[in-house]
Amino acid sequence: MHGTLNDQSLIYLQIAKMLEDDILRGVYQEEEQVPSTNELARGYNINPATAAKGINLLVADGILYKKRGIGMFVSQGAGEAVKQKRKAAFYDGYVKPLVKEGASLNLSGEELLAMVHRAIEEGEPL
Repeated sequence: MHGTLNDQSLIYLQIAKMLEDDILRGVYQEEEQVPSTNELARGYNINPATAAKGINLLVADGILYKKRGIGMFVSQGAGEAVKQKRKAAFYDGYVKPLVKEGASLNLSGEELLAMVHRAIEEGEPL
């Protein structure tokens, strides 16, 4: 179990995100077992139902699956599924608002793209 909980978002969402992060970093490989709800509850000093809620989000997204009587495991293609989910969230949360703000400033598409390219050049490499 990696990461620490904070007060910035709901605990079960943080649990789900930490497991997704671990899948993306290769901490948990496809078909590998992830910590149980009880292990997560003990490790983060939270209610097991809260941990289960976070895990169930990942099951609903097809990132984890349950082996009856054994535990939860990383699904085939889970890393790619997490990437696609996060790309969609990035688009909705950052790109669309960026374009909307650019339109409110009467920026052309070319001007907006030039600003993005400049930010990439000034920032850290992708």
